Amino acid sequence: MGAFKPLLRFGARSVVASCVENLLGGGAHGVVAVVGHRAEEVRAELSRYDARVSVAVNEDGGSEMGVSIARGVEALSGGTRAVLLALADQPAVPPSVVREVVGAWRGGAALVVPTHGGRGGHPVLVDLRFRSELLALPTGRGLRALFDEHRAEVLRLPVDSPYIVRDMDTWDEYAALHAEVFGRPPEASAPGGG
Repeated sequence: MGAFKPLLRFGARSVVASCVENLLGGGAHGVVAVVGHRAEEVRAELSRYDARVSVAVNEDGGSEMGVSIARGVEALSGGTRAVLLALADQPAVPPSVVREVVGAWRGGAALVVPTHGGRGGHPVLVDLRFRSELLALPTGRGLRALFDEHRAEVLRLPVDSPYIVRDMDTWDEYAALHAEVFGRPPEASAPGGG
C-alpha cells in the first residue's frame, strides 16, 4: 500500500482503533493487538484503552499469520474461553457482527466463521479447547488447517455485513472503503502524491 495501514485515519479514528472499538462494542471483554513493525507507535495509539487492550509483539515481521496468532493466544488471560481472530485492515466490521459470532459460540458452536454472499470472513471465533492447535498452526496452511481438521465443528454463520470480507491491501481499496462508510474520501492522499 505504501502507507502503514493500522495508523491511517478511518473517520475520526485510526484504522486499528476502529477495529478495537468495533470488537469491544460487540462484546469482546478485551483485545490483544499483535504488532510487529512500528510496534511502539501502535502501542501509543492504543494506550487510551487501559487494561481492555494489550499489545503482543511478533518479532518476526516476515512470518506467517500463524505466528502472530500464537503470540496473541500466548498473551490471553488464563480465564479466556474463546478468542476472536480479527484483521487490523478490516475497520468497518460492525459490532453487530461480533455480537452474532459470540452469540453463536454461546449457543454451542466451537468454531465460527461469519459469511456474506457465501464467502467466509472475519472475525472468526475459536473456542480455546483448541488452544494447543492455535499455538502450533502448520506453516503454509495456518488457521485453515485447524478449520479443515475440525470441519464438523465449524459453523458458517451468514451475516448481513459485506465488510467481513473487505480488507484494504491497496490505497484504492482503503479510499473506496472509507468513501463507502463515511461518504467522503480519506483526508490523507495516496503515498507519492496520488
